[in-house]
Amino acid sequence: MKTWIARLALIMLLLATAPLAARADTWQIDPAHTSVEFTVRHMMISNVKGQFEKTSGTVTTDGNNPTSAVIDATIDAASVDTRVAKRDAHLKSADFLDVAKYPTITFKSKKVEADGPGKWKVTGELTLHGVTKEVVLEIDGPTPPVKDPMGNMRAGASATTTISRKDFGLTWNKTMESGGVLVGDEVKISIDVEAVKKPGA
Repeated sequence: MKTWIARLALIMLLLATAPLAARADTWQIDPAHTSVEFTVRHMMISNVKGQFEKTSGTVTTDGNNPTSAVIDATIDAASVDTRVAKRDAHLKSADFLDVAKYPTITFKSKKVEADGPGKWKVTGELTLHGVTKEVVLEIDGPTPPVKDPMGNMRAGASATTTISRKDFGLTWNKTMESGGVLVGDEVKISIDVEAVKKPGA
């Protein structure tokens, strides 16, 4: 009798949790409509901006619960673009990103917390230049999903954060006669993401 009751309870538990699993949605980051930009001080007098041209990854959510979101994103480090070929080549070299040794930059989320209406804080691990550090993204969004002309559901969000180059072993610099440095340590990052729901999700 007890065995039969235990089996019935297990079946009921599986039936109760099945709809929750069915609500899991996977969204594919759309590289053509996603940008990852950065800003760094130059000679302590101006800002140099650049971006990474190639980003991929997924965002998995449990229905309409934003705190359930799991973000897994990858950036092609060699796709860095600051509109100056010589500077881009230097950034790809061993002095900076060392793309031959570390071809990708990754972010994997660990926690999502509400931070006001339509705003969230996403804590995750950023791996850059072979070093992994915990960072916090400040998120605006996501937007309500909309259907594109091909019938796919799409949504977008924006994120910002600031990191230290030195924290990731990016220490190359030159001291100027005035006493300042050529490249600032603080890197401001701005991300705009558009994602499409995977077919059948």
